[in-house]
Amino acid sequence: MDENQQPAQRWVEIEFDCLPLRTVQRLDVPLDASPRFEAFVLRVKQAIQEHGVMNTYYLHNARCTFHFTNDPNRGMVQFKFEGTVFTDSTDTSTISCHLDVQPDGETCDWLNEAVVRWLAESVRHALVVEFDRYIQAGDLSKTQQRLEQIQAESDAAEGFLGMYL
Repeated sequence: MDENQQPAQRWVEIEFDCLPLRTVQRLDVPLDASPRFEAFVLRVKQAIQEHGVMNTYYLHNARCTFHFTNDPNRGMVQFKFEGTVFTDSTDTSTISCHLDVQPDGETCDWLNEAVVRWLAESVRHALVVEFDRYIQAGDLSKTQQRLEQIQAESDAAEGFLGMYL
């Protein structure tokens, strides 16, 4: 490698679409919904029932790719995942996640089942790091304003905000 070249720093790539669960207004499935969209709505509804809407984010259309060599045609393992991420009360740090992780492709002929299980668990740990980066890249002052508004509304309503706020 030429001394002026920097090595590619792509050990783990994570991409996802993020739905803050507090923004979900309706949980009914539209009559003309495709089966795929209906299934998605039902998964979001289940996430809300299990985890609530405050400081929870539903990730979908998500992929995590591990690179073990500098050649994408050799040494790549990819997983698809979907599920809920939990943040602290100020939405500034990721606490944990509850994900459904599935293998989605590989170019790594030396894989075995134990390594695939270990990597599937590693997706969760990698996502916690990446979601913290996602939070930091966002506008934290807007998050703080939103939290202050929710607190003010809660105080005005003597602590009761309603079911889906």
